[in-house]
Amino acid sequence: MGLRLAPALTLALLLGPVLAGLAGTLAPAFGWFPALGGRALSLEPFRALAGWPGLWPAMRLSLTTGLAATALSLMITALILAGWHGTRAFGWIERALSPLLSVPHAAAAFGIAFLIAPSGWIARAASPWLTGWQTPPDLLIVQDPWGLAMILGLVAKEVPFLLLMAMAALPQTDPQRSLTVAQALGYGRINGWMKVIFPRLYSLIRLPVYAVLAYSMTTVDVAMILGPNRPPPLSVQVVRWMGDPDLSMRFQAAAAATAQLALVMGALILWRGAEAAARYLATISLMSGHRGHGGAVWRMLGLVAAALTAAAILAGLAGLAVWSFAGFWAFPDALPDTFTLKNWMRHGPGLLGPLRETVVIGVVATLAALALALACLQAEHRFGLTPSARSLWLLYLPLLIPQVAFLPGLQTLALGAGADMGHGAVIAAHLVFVLPYVFLSLGGPFRAWDTRLATLAATMGASPLRVFMTLRLPMLLAPVLTAFAVGFAVSVGQYLPTLLIGAGRVATLTTEAVALSSGGDRRLIGLYALAQTGVVVLGFAAALGLPRLIWANRRMMRGAA
Repeated sequence: MGLRLAPALTLALLLGPVLAGLAGTLAPAFGWFPALGGRALSLEPFRALAGWPGLWPAMRLSLTTGLAATALSLMITALILAGWHGTRAFGWIERALSPLLSVPHAAAAFGIAFLIAPSGWIARAASPWLTGWQTPPDLLIVQDPWGLAMILGLVAKEVPFLLLMAMAALPQTDPQRSLTVAQALGYGRINGWMKVIFPRLYSLIRLPVYAVLAYSMTTVDVAMILGPNRPPPLSVQVVRWMGDPDLSMRFQAAAAATAQLALVMGALILWRGAEAAARYLATISLMSGHRGHGGAVWRMLGLVAAALTAAAILAGLAGLAVWSFAGFWAFPDALPDTFTLKNWMRHGPGLLGPLRETVVIGVVATLAALALALACLQAEHRFGLTPSARSLWLLYLPLLIPQVAFLPGLQTLALGAGADMGHGAVIAAHLVFVLPYVFLSLGGPFRAWDTRLATLAATMGASPLRVFMTLRLPMLLAPVLTAFAVGFAVSVGQYLPTLLIGAGRVATLTTEAVALSSGGDRRLIGLYALAQTGVVVLGFAAALGLPRLIWANRRMMRGAA
């Protein structure tokens, strides 16, 4: 009976906080907040928001950066797949980009900032022999008013994500056979791939693309590191108003969060309209019969984009490492005069507290998500449940609803109810975002397991629980550990849930690193960002290494990994 209730319990834990948080945001947005004297519905919070001079620039910035980052990420992903899927070079691209998923957004943003800043590695490498610069130029590159640096940071992180989602869905499109047929009809590789395979692939990755759009429009940590400040993107301004000592600003923050939600919904509708337009143009192109043989330039663009994406993050991480060990480092020297452990010795003890909080919260939230995902998948197998398209939409809902739209409301409701805004609340908030990724990572391997083995074990008298514990779970050890590593990485990267639900009292590596972004101490930022990345990388290393260690004498079990 308990197993049959697992899907309902999981949906409640997943959607309950989102819906409650939205209610807690919408009420103050319309003037209802009895604790602060708001006892009547009113549009005054929206009037105050409209009176803020930075509203329209902030909304425009959120919209343009989100749409541009999503469109560029999708285009690069499509070019990589269309130009190189099924080739030896694609294996190299996949091996180069896949590990970048483990890099938290904040760490990647810091690395790119250190790379492209006027005193960053690119300027140092080109100075003075090419630029003539003996001092850093007075150029606004990071936190530029157009959000270009922010778009670059988002694209560098979202391309690996979309590529992974596309690779998981690609077998359902039968790409090799479809491309062979298209080429037999005279289509070039790029044109044939985009006309025959990409439309079917896009229908399978539509929800991940929507999630990328919602995240890119509402990210707070990346926007604080790479985005402009005057005005900032709307999501950053909401967080500032939520932390304002004047509690009456909570009304205006709620109105801004509601506006951000409406902006995201409008962007999704706009994107949906662009899909319809693209479908119409694709139909015209198909009817024209144009074969399009000249795809060499597009193939090269895809390869260059993949190389730049990997190089941006890897070079940025290298820059973080160098800064964390740097002694005196004058411009335009490419490397510091000396390397030292003083930074780690001085700040290492202070790092242990946030590190412990990060690991404990991440492990507990991910274990809870893993247990719920396994229970749902086992119930699906035991009782013959078939997941529908609606259930997939519900799973993605916490990723499609902006965090800044419901987390402030959830904080308000929790404080009003007298809840302890400590570790338990933060873990519960992390669970909302970890669970979808764990479920998506584990669902495919779990469903692909050969159920004939369970039937055979049942004929020998094994109960369903025993089959699950002694047969299915051990054989799925590698996918389970991989799902755990993915969930742990998601938890480590959570900034806004930790900041708001923890009420500023729970300090993790991510919250501390982002807080340091306003200080400008590159050595300390490099230390925290490197520690944040290192924790996640260790999780993935354990997920890869443990199955090979545990099943060292069972090659086929390691192969199942």
